Amino acid sequence: MPLPPPLVVIAGSTASGKTALSLELAAGLARRGVAAEIVSADSRQVYRGMDVGTAKVTQEERARFPHHGLDLVDPDEPFSVVDFQEHVAGVLAGIAAREGVALLVGGTGFYLRAVAAGLDTSALPWNPALRVELDARLAREGLPSLVAELHALAPARARTIDLRNPRRVVRALEIAHVRGDEPLPEARGYGRPVLWLGLDVDRAVLVDRIRRRARAQFDTGLVEETERLAARFDTSAPSFSGIGYAECLALLEGRCTRDEAIAADAQRNVAFSRRQATWFRREREIRWLPATRGIPATEALRSALAYLG
Repeated sequence: MPLPPPLVVIAGSTASGKTALSLELAAGLARRGVAAEIVSADSRQVYRGMDVGTAKVTQEERARFPHHGLDLVDPDEPFSVVDFQEHVAGVLAGIAAREGVALLVGGTGFYLRAVAAGLDTSALPWNPALRVELDARLAREGLPSLVAELHALAPARARTIDLRNPRRVVRALEIAHVRGDEPLPEARGYGRPVLWLGLDVDRAVLVDRIRRRARAQFDTGLVEETERLAARFDTSAPSFSGIGYAECLALLEGRCTRDEAIAADAQRNVAFSRRQATWFRREREIRWLPATRGIPATEALRSALAYLG
């Protein structure tokens, strides 16, 4: 079986600078004759048209280096970690054939681990009948009822997921009903050593970045983007519960003011960043790079070159 390409993981909380570092690292490697391709590991950037709210790389940035894992499905289509693994498997095979290096970049810890550690996600239980029942309960009882049940059935799993994301809560409950609060499947490995890099930003600085970004996204088209998407797709789809889009829908429907929507967006992202930090603390292979004062491009490049030998 052919070896997968060298893999550099860039992890960190939302707004920590992962995208900027991936571009800087790819540029640094290119100057040394190494072709890098960037693979997004963000569970929201897979949705077409959801660009501003997910902080996707721009078309100009994509033109600099090949990007993968973006715009894979419409906002009303289901997409799971299994789908992500299958997509990335094909991407990695192509990068290996081109003798390139893969930069796996994102804040969705489960996606990163699924690829870099080779999680056997096919071992996670699927129960279509139970899923239909849970979806019906979600519509009938609301999200808080399902969150309370998840805390009772699988408190450890409840601490690791976004409890404001109905899709994640329903899926976690489906797994919990079948196998309880058991840990994730065993890792099969990537097939070669992996370099894990993490961006470490001072908490106060990160919170300030999150708040500034929330306002900037509202000022640069997030409301208009949400309005366009709402005209084309059913807003009850799980993707519309994502941070930013749910708040824009509330604004568009007159349920809050613009400032209230921005504040709610920032608050949810701050809470999300805490859950990300908790997840990444369990990834013992991460080499943490100080990123409070800027992008640690030199340190990342030095580590990548040493890894590549």
